[in-house]
Formats: sequence, C-alpha cells, structure tokens
Amino acid sequence: MMQNLVESQLTPENAVLDQVCNSGDPWMAEIKKGQIFRILDLEGNQAVDTLFYSAANPEERYSAVDTIARQAKLYLTTGSVLYSSEGNAMLTIIADTCGRHDTLGGACAAESNTVRYALDKRPMHSCRDTFMHALNTCECATHRNMSKRDITANINFFMNVPVTADGVLSFADGISGAGKYVEMRAEMDVVVLISNCPQLNNPCNAYNPTPVRLLVWN
Repeated sequence: MMQNLVESQLTPENAVLDQVCNSGDPWMAEIKKGQIFRILDLEGNQAVDTLFYSAANPEERYSAVDTIARQAKLYLTTGSVLYSSEGNAMLTIIADTCGRHDTLGGACAAESNTVRYALDKRPMHSCRDTFMHALNTCECATHRNMSKRDITANINFFMNVPVTADGVLSFADGISGAGKYVEMRAEMDVVVLISNCPQLNNPCNAYNPTPVRLLVWN
C-alpha cells in the first residue's frame, strides 16, 4: 500500500476560507496560485470526488492520464503532482495523513449504480448529478457554459480502489479515518469542483455518507 504520511503545520485559525460540505452536496471555489487547499475527512471513509480546472481556461483541466503516466503511480499521496491536460502542474500534494487516494474509480452515476448494484438504484442521486448541478449554477463567467463533456476522470480523495493482479478494480473498505486530511499547494490558479459523494450502497462508509471540511490558506 502506498503511504507517505506527512502532517501539516497550518492551523484552521489562520485559514482564509473554512467551510463544510455536506454529503451529496457540491462545492466549487477558485484557489489562487500559491494558496494551500485542504480537504478534511470529518468522520472517516468519505469519498470526495474532485475535479480541477484552470481558472484561466476551462479547456485545461486535471488529467488522470498525465498524472499517472508522469509519475508511474496509480495512487496519490504526499509529493504527488496533479498534471493538467496540457501537461502543466496544477497542484502538488504537500501533506497527507491518509496516504492513498484513488485516480481510477471515477464518479458514481445513474448508469454505474444500476450496473454495480441494482436496476432500482438508477434514480438515486450520484456524483455526476452533483457535478452537473454545480456547473449549471456556476457564477464564474469562464466556467458557466461547461457541460457533461467537461466532466472527465476525477480524483476520489480518501477512497480505496485497489487494482487486482488481473487488472480489475476492487472497491475495498476505506483506509481513512475521522480527522484525516490531504493538503495541496496550487501551482496555477485553479477552480475546484467537488461532489461529496452521496453513495448509500457502498459498505466502505458503513452506508452513511458524511460531511467534509474545506480550508484554504494564503
């Protein structure tokens, strides 16, 4: 298991932004170059589906392919650089008390809920729904006209998705816990789009999605 645990010296009292995102809700904000962004798992084993876009150009966005290929690693932890579709560094993970974050599992959707669980799960709320709701209500002029085509492969912070020897994804019990966090330094101005997963069918969170805390420091 990939582990590179590093604690942060930053304190919430000095944060310029400190908000809670409830399970199932979206969260969208701009993080300026040089700012530090923390996602904190308040109660443990909550999946935080996350996308990043260049604040200047929404066509440039987080690329799972570039991020994995550049570092020859499937999972993210301290020292990992998140690369864009243009090959530019977007963020660097500088602290992590969980130790492993998924790049392959993707966001839950009506279709995947149907395939993975049961036909009657199709109407259930999903992360793709949450992403679309956030984009449809976005007040940022440069990102207002984004659509389904702009929802690409996302990061699942705190989610444990091992790859088996035959290349199959296995959605396993979480390895996070209450109070664990991941912290990133922005290498460019970025827009963060989060769906705090509403998944009620996955036992890794005891079928109980929980809130997360988002903090930003200058």
